Amino acid sequence: MIVERFSIAALLVASLTLGGLVLARCDRGSTSTAEDGAVVDTELLAFLSLARSHHHEATILEDRGDKSGAIEALRKITTAPKPHPGERLPEVEEVLADAYARIAQLELEAKDADAARKDVETGLLHAPDPTYFRGHLLEVYGIVEQTRAGELADAGQDARAAEASAHALTLLRQAVDVQEGVIGRVLDAGAVDGGTK
Repeated sequence: MIVERFSIAALLVASLTLGGLVLARCDRGSTSTAEDGAVVDTELLAFLSLARSHHHEATILEDRGDKSGAIEALRKITTAPKPHPGERLPEVEEVLADAYARIAQLELEAKDADAARKDVETGLLHAPDPTYFRGHLLEVYGIVEQTRAGELADAGQDARAAEASAHALTLLRQAVDVQEGVIGRVLDAGAVDGGTK
């Protein structure tokens, strides 16, 4: 299986950080004012930069063949202090969901389907809404379940293998439904915007 080297969220983190992410959340204590008077959430920016750095670290370690080191680097994202404790920030939740998806993919490559299953299930807790991130996690979960089905079949547990394979198919169909919904919302928003110009 090919692991996504730089996931969508990692690229998003890079572009947001490099672009000088400006947020209009003036009620946060860790903000500063940019030269143009816009409010910048420095605490969130720091978390996004930290996540991006750990993704790069994981890629370097993976390139060296050190999958366990790459997983450890990604776990630093999931265990890092979160900006604005007590708040559920979409940017943070998306980065966490994406990190868990990449961890699960690496665990699958390391032949640890049980650990991958646990991590993808944890990732889904960070992506309850029908977004790209939930769809991606469902896709990874489907691959995890299909891998488990193969392992169970090899162990002679045909009934459990058939159950895991059926679950994989359900998850992959759910992933398609979520991503089709995301695409539909984007197209609908474009039609509305195009109609008002």
